[in-house]
Amino acid sequence: MIKHYETLFAAGFAVAAWIAPVQPAFAQTAPSETSEPVEPDATPDEAEPSETIAAAAKLLEIITVIDDDARLTANGASFTIDEVTITLVFDVIADRMRLFSQVVPSDTLSVRTLRWVMQANFDTALDARYALARGRLWATFIHPLSPLEKDQFISALGQTVNVALTYGTLYSGGAISFGGGDSIGIQRQLIEDLLRRGQEI
Repeated sequence: MIKHYETLFAAGFAVAAWIAPVQPAFAQTAPSETSEPVEPDATPDEAEPSETIAAAAKLLEIITVIDDDARLTANGASFTIDEVTITLVFDVIADRMRLFSQVVPSDTLSVRTLRWVMQANFDTALDARYALARGRLWATFIHPLSPLEKDQFISALGQTVNVALTYGTLYSGGAISFGGGDSIGIQRQLIEDLLRRGQEI
């Protein structure tokens, strides 16, 4: 059994991954004087899967380990960590991915809260971020798809959840504080727990 990844493109991009047996293929070619004899059961080398498709499939695999009830789509997934709903979307053509979770309606934000949010984006949110779009404040993480390593992705999940959960209190991604800003406090436990669960993958 060899892992194969195939793409299904709809509206520009999408991806699906599954396990399938290798099907033998034989070319009917006329022998030449210089050609080497070929064993009848020989099969051509399998082509390497696209790097971005393999990376997308790996993210989906990690998510299904973390949340058995994750809802997979053609270009991402929706799942829950610590009662926080997270959405993953990826674009295998552009080689980009995004995690995001709704926090609060944007019209509930005061000037003071917006200042705290922007301060957190400078230091304690770290790789995750607060962002405004479509009338909502979001916790989000954006990154190139194919270079994203397993532990980086798991840490990104934890940071995105922490940014959502600590809105209004610590405004923290839960990893180290980069420092040099105005925010204080960190939460690390969720990320450590997710990393331990990720060892199953």
